[in-house]
Amino acid sequence: MSYTEWMPAVIEESHSGVREIALYTRHLMNRRVFLQGEIDENMANAVLSQLLYLKDEGEQPIHIYINSSGGGAEAGLMIYDMLQSIDTPVNLYCTGMAASMAAVILAGGQKGRRFILPHSKTMLDRPLTAGGVGGFAASQRHSLLDSTEAAREIVNEILARHTGRTPEEIRRVTGSAYYMNAEESVAFGLCDEIREKIL
Repeated sequence: MSYTEWMPAVIEESHSGVREIALYTRHLMNRRVFLQGEIDENMANAVLSQLLYLKDEGEQPIHIYINSSGGGAEAGLMIYDMLQSIDTPVNLYCTGMAASMAAVILAGGQKGRRFILPHSKTMLDRPLTAGGVGGFAASQRHSLLDSTEAAREIVNEILARHTGRTPEEIRRVTGSAYYMNAEESVAFGLCDEIREKIL
């Protein structure tokens, strides 16, 4: 079940009467986007669509709330590229867990706009490509492994650029699951500030 399916509706009153509106829609109207759950092609397309809509709607900051264990490198890089290309101010908030590709997206946010809540965490590891390597012929597995290695190098370069860490440091910590609390995430350079309150 996607997060949009469990969000309740809210009642709004206006001069034209009372209407029911999905809470998800109300959040979008308030320039709030949720990056929650597995990062896959569907989620990436939904996030891109929302960001493009909000960019065209005005110049006020967009707020993205991240709580994700990560997902495919290709889908994550779609979101990362969009965040790099958008001129609108975008605040990113880690509101639970930003792991794997979700941590890359958090790190790639605009400097000074990458926040984490006090009890939230981040995790870095090796990126995955869609589909993994099981169930394929040997030649296909070789191609997928090459693709995974290429994705790993791209992600490591992105992390090094946005955290100020050396490529060697990034390769060392992404060799296995590397968890950080809020203070460690800021010190590592994945985000800029611990926030007690969010917008």
